[in-house]
Amino acid sequence: MENKTLLIMAVFLFAVSVPGYAGEQTVLFKEVFTSLDNWTPFFFPKIKKHSLYAVEKQGDEWCLKAQSSASASALIHTQMFNVYEYPLLQWRWKVENVYKKGDAGKKSGDDYPLRVYVMFRYRPAKAPFFDRLKYASAKLLYGSYPPQSTLNYIWANRQHVRDIITNSYSDRSKMIVLQTGDRKAGVWQAESVHIIEDYRRAFRCDPPPEACIAVMNDADNTLEQSVSYIDDITVYRKSE
Repeated sequence: MENKTLLIMAVFLFAVSVPGYAGEQTVLFKEVFTSLDNWTPFFFPKIKKHSLYAVEKQGDEWCLKAQSSASASALIHTQMFNVYEYPLLQWRWKVENVYKKGDAGKKSGDDYPLRVYVMFRYRPAKAPFFDRLKYASAKLLYGSYPPQSTLNYIWANRQHVRDIITNSYSDRSKMIVLQTGDRKAGVWQAESVHIIEDYRRAFRCDPPPEACIAVMNDADNTLEQSVSYIDDITVYRKSE
């Protein structure tokens, strides 16, 4: 199936300071999904059936509802940011179910009811010669350079020996397991990660500076279906 790490990126910047639960924070953006104005859909050329994304109100709060049925597509946030200036990322998510045939270690099981990407921008001037050739070919196919590398924070379908798994399609994509199975299905779970620390653990080097966020619910490999939710995606740093 199509390599689902090849996603395009765009730029839009603003910043505000607000108090946070862990002390003062400087927030670059917080997505609460009252609309999808800050998101761009991404469709894979060889995958014809697309996942569905819509804002939904649950109680007094809005969130993003993501639905898949033997499908795959993603939403990319339109704001690029510097991970060294804003290395912290948090969100909350909920899944209604996981896939019976899902397995992060296999191409045939590389589907998740929900994943959060951090996609690091490819910089041609910094790339080796053969990488420039490969990325130039990818740009011809996709219309834009794919990311230099990605972190995938996943709600995995089963337990794995390691919490960081190299993606079956590309060694430039690392899967970081945050939740597993359906024991917590139907219950909101809060996540908080340090992008730079996770990148160093996953790739054994420092990350490129520029990145953006994407989310996806995909089921094109397992041919199953799921419903999931996400909100409060926040990119920030601890204030001095």
